[in-house]
Amino acid sequence: MELSAGIQKMSVGQPAAERGAQCVRCRETCAGFQPHSWRKSCELCQCPQEDHALPTDGEEDYRIGQLLSDTRYLGLTARVKGSEGARIYKRNRMIITNPITSRKDPTFLTVTYEWAPPGLNQKLAMRYMELIPKKMRPIAGTEGAHYRRLQLVRQLPAYDHDPEQCQGLSGGEKPVMEAFVKQYKESAMGVAEVALPCSVKKEEKDPNSTMATNGTGEESAGNRDYLCELCQQLMPADAPAVYAERAGYKKQWHPACFVCCHCREPLVNLIYFWKNNRLWCGRHYCENERPRCAGCDEIIFSEDYQQLDGKSWHRDHFS
Repeated sequence: MELSAGIQKMSVGQPAAERGAQCVRCRETCAGFQPHSWRKSCELCQCPQEDHALPTDGEEDYRIGQLLSDTRYLGLTARVKGSEGARIYKRNRMIITNPITSRKDPTFLTVTYEWAPPGLNQKLAMRYMELIPKKMRPIAGTEGAHYRRLQLVRQLPAYDHDPEQCQGLSGGEKPVMEAFVKQYKESAMGVAEVALPCSVKKEEKDPNSTMATNGTGEESAGNRDYLCELCQQLMPADAPAVYAERAGYKKQWHPACFVCCHCREPLVNLIYFWKNNRLWCGRHYCENERPRCAGCDEIIFSEDYQQLDGKSWHRDHFS
């Protein structure tokens, strides 16, 4: 699949932080974002760049596309037309049109979800949305849509997987980072699936478990109790469940329970990291593997760095 020149231009545009937008926290006291020379914050108000402006849809999809490139999830991306290998995330949007019959002349209410789990029919996708907190539903123009975009920046920072986005990386450290990223893409990162509990892949089920069948050798959804890995509560047979391939298909989660074990935030766009039999977001997986600089927020790939009170810094950023 190729993308138009317009989308390509939007996808590889300038980072949102360079637009000079005012801080949503400081408002008129901040004249506009002025990037610090190496911190991920504003020189004027010291607030992080995401408090000034979030990436555009195109920039967001480009960053996720780069993260998923060279992985088994390449099918979730499309090649940017005219580029040399650059890819963009094929985000699944969902538009719901409901008639309003209470008026004399029928009208229609259109609701756009900025993201929805791919591969589902609309009925099951809507059921999924109903099972996550209302304030987190990514409906365009709402708090939930803003929350999803903010979590993308926080959970999957571009400088955790793209050396070109790093400011504190020396030439000798770049190969170390590239090897680190390659390793976690091959062994830890995944994109979860959404399906009904009874549709779990049979070959992935625990062969030692006792399962009821419907008399034909197939498992009966009505006689099998599925429990959520996090809350250990029953998974209704007619409600969507989340599956993480790296965890094995015998494990499943309620949509609202598919969260990072460290920050407890829902895993944005169902992108997860699997380590020590637990789910992690990208940020906290990387921090669990290597130190993160408290100054520039980038992962430290040098063995020569400063530590104090449980925090770490690049030598040049210990100030």
